[in-house]
Amino acid sequence: MFILHLALGGCLKAPPVAYGITADTGGHIAYVLEAARAQAEAEAVDAVSIVTRRFRDARLDPCHAVASESVAPGLTIDRIATATPAYLEKEALDAELPAFIQAFCAHLAALPRLPDVIHAHFADAAAVARVAQARFGIPFVYTPHALGIDKRAAGLGGDGLAARIDAERRAIAEAAAIIVSTRDEAERQIGGYDVAVAGRIHCLPPGVPRHEADRPGRPTLADRLGDWLDRPDRPILFAVARPVAKKNLAALIRAYAGDAGLRDAANLVILAGRHDHAQGEEAAVLAELHRLAADPALAGRIALPPRHDAADVAALYARAADGGVFVNPALHEPFGLTVIEAAAAGVPVVATRNGGPAEIVARLRHGVLIDPRDDAAIAAACRDLLCDPVRHARHAQAARAHVGAYCWTRYAAESVALYRAIAAPRLLACDIDHTLTGCADGAAAFAAWRAASPLGFVVATGRGHAAAQAILAAWRLPAPDAYIVDVGTRLLLADGAGGWRACADYARALDAGWDRAAVVRTLTPLALTPQPAETAGPHKVSFFGDAGDAARIRTALGQAGLQARVIFSHGRLIDVLAPAGGKAAAIAAYAARHGWSLGQCIAAGDSGNDADMLAACGQAIVVGNAGDELAGLPPRPGLYRAAAHHAGGIVEGLDRLGLVATPVAAPAPALAA
Repeated sequence: MFILHLALGGCLKAPPVAYGITADTGGHIAYVLEAARAQAEAEAVDAVSIVTRRFRDARLDPCHAVASESVAPGLTIDRIATATPAYLEKEALDAELPAFIQAFCAHLAALPRLPDVIHAHFADAAAVARVAQARFGIPFVYTPHALGIDKRAAGLGGDGLAARIDAERRAIAEAAAIIVSTRDEAERQIGGYDVAVAGRIHCLPPGVPRHEADRPGRPTLADRLGDWLDRPDRPILFAVARPVAKKNLAALIRAYAGDAGLRDAANLVILAGRHDHAQGEEAAVLAELHRLAADPALAGRIALPPRHDAADVAALYARAADGGVFVNPALHEPFGLTVIEAAAAGVPVVATRNGGPAEIVARLRHGVLIDPRDDAAIAAACRDLLCDPVRHARHAQAARAHVGAYCWTRYAAESVALYRAIAAPRLLACDIDHTLTGCADGAAAFAAWRAASPLGFVVATGRGHAAAQAILAAWRLPAPDAYIVDVGTRLLLADGAGGWRACADYARALDAGWDRAAVVRTLTPLALTPQPAETAGPHKVSFFGDAGDAARIRTALGQAGLQARVIFSHGRLIDVLAPAGGKAAAIAAYAARHGWSLGQCIAAGDSGNDADMLAACGQAIVVGNAGDELAGLPPRPGLYRAAAHHAGGIVEGLDRLGLVATPVAAPAPALAA
């Protein structure tokens, strides 16, 4: 399996990572790196790629301008450039999305093998993955990390919050699966978007991030606390978070300053990103933190180091384990990686009751939950833990005993199993004439395969419904689960009583942008030869003609400003379709009814009216007798050109995909029966 993680914001690089160096270089970076590393070690995984933006910034590591970086065996970070070379904060990424989408699709097209799944982190990455799913048939998984709807509930967020929430709602609606870390995310947070997610949402707790030092053996902030503190030997209250309003670090300083007993019991140490890189909201929050820290009552009792690295974080967790407490006072915390980091270090916690920490603390039993808007409650909880050695030891012991519940190896196994489930083929869509038909032995082999396979099966043909049924019966081919007829302009579903009914939802979708009467008026002067009246339909007008006639039709429609799809096939058939129609669109509509993506569909065909489905479905089989119209179909991972003709070529392609119970040899090209 080839897994692609997509994350646009922040500074993604091989560890060690300078967390906090920008506003977006936070917990999700650790999540992506750790998830990808654990997955790359899984036996079922061939390769993992983390795709992010390429940029150059004098303040940041030059590695971010390097196209590809190896992280571990089987794991790379691959960076995609656009015309904007600068680092962009999350708020500025929206304007860059169209260019990034174009560059990302070009990146995919150039790969020797398409990924089996894209795991999108945040809604901006989901918007990119959605286009890739439509174009390449790759299903995508979405992890939101933090949701705008909770930021709005907390009274935070600016002018762009409504657009962010809309983007998140669309990502939730269209992802093949949604991976979250807690039940709160799964039930309350995602539930707030009022989108049907039954069967698509999966709670997979992550593991403990590793803090890898880039300067082993050198002094850390834990060794230098005397630079700020009068009595550096005292226990510490420790917090680490980005300096943004929702992390509520100011409340922790106010709580500490307002409780003399707490000030006497411990020092306060806060790591709040890189102060010299702060802009906008971060700069404003840091200014408030420094103003509060300037209180004379806190002199020699508080440390606000202006920068830190992974070694400093690890050392301060170890220092806090010596009688100290870790504090997460966020107004709302979607998960809370720092709360499990503290547990791994054996540090009791005082954590917000809002969001993921409530579930973590209930599972690990290593701390106390507080109302983050109650400064006095924060102070009291910290003081009670610091001043009760027996209780402190009990929480520290519980942390070490239970933190194994958060394990990246388990996360990798469960996420890879989920990827495999959503990427597995669910549906085969076959053209009829010269694809399923043409060779009696091939048709019999296909019928035998169908009888033994659980895969869904539809036919997608240029014929009408009655003709399609008749020819399948004449060739003793199996009846499909649904009929896509009239070159993808009608979708017929089983009515449960042995008959068939047209899908009204699909018909309504084809009305968009379609003016049939105007199309007919525009094409009448071309004096084309119409196909029989029974081939026409509300969303299709059909003619006989050659490639030149098809070109004249396209020109006439373009000059008239009319939207339509012009399909030329079998060297003599021209079909003018509603712009939203076609075999690929109908397959997508049928698949969506079952919760499948086009990436989970296989298409098989031989002619020009099959080109769109052969290009759009995750896997495609071009039978050996295919016409020249498909010679120009771009090669891509997932597209297989069979040697065998007709239905034998379909079976050959299915065997290549591992979907034939008994492996078959590629048959010789067959003569038409």
